Amino acid sequence: MTDRLPQTLRSDAQGNRERILDAARTLFAAEGLNVTMRAIARRAEVGPATLYRRFPTKQMLVTEAFMEQMRACHAIVDEGLADPDPWRGFCLVIERTCELHARNRGFTDVFMVTFPDAVDFAADREHTLNSIAELARRAQSTGRLRPDFVLDDLILMLMANRGIHTTSTTTRVAASRRFAALVIQAFQTSPTHVPLPPVARLASAAPLKNV
Repeated sequence: MTDRLPQTLRSDAQGNRERILDAARTLFAAEGLNVTMRAIARRAEVGPATLYRRFPTKQMLVTEAFMEQMRACHAIVDEGLADPDPWRGFCLVIERTCELHARNRGFTDVFMVTFPDAVDFAADREHTLNSIAELARRAQSTGRLRPDFVLDDLILMLMANRGIHTTSTTTRVAASRRFAALVIQAFQTSPTHVPLPPVARLASAAPLKNV
């Protein structure tokens, strides 16, 4: 019995940690970073003391919770850079990045605001933005990406994509795909009017009347 106790405690501690991370990821994805630590503890079914024992600060919890999304973001940009057609690679980054952020509103908050500068995301964010800037330069050299595109336009795009509000992740992703297609047309030197992805019916959007 005595020999098994430490192992049991370690197992319980690991289980608490995973429950806390699962709860944080779920709440951050749906509501952004404004979720309180107490709300995360309630969803994880642990006491606040247990949460703070595992993650003494919210910054530490955010860093751990979004590592997977940051790795996914890196993979998207690397795939775009590896494409022999820079414009196609640039379009891929726009499409996949919009979808990634639409699936997790908290990740957009982490990527956009100054809060990550206090944790370990600053270097990752800088690397991602520098890689996208390099891809944009390559796409501009082909004549497909408009020459006045700047990296701030990407930040503006992410801010606008973050503004898609709906309780359904499926609807939010569908709306984000259509938005990304519109953005790509706006970024293109000579827009080609290809069919857009299907319209996502957003609850807050009123139908336009014929005039």
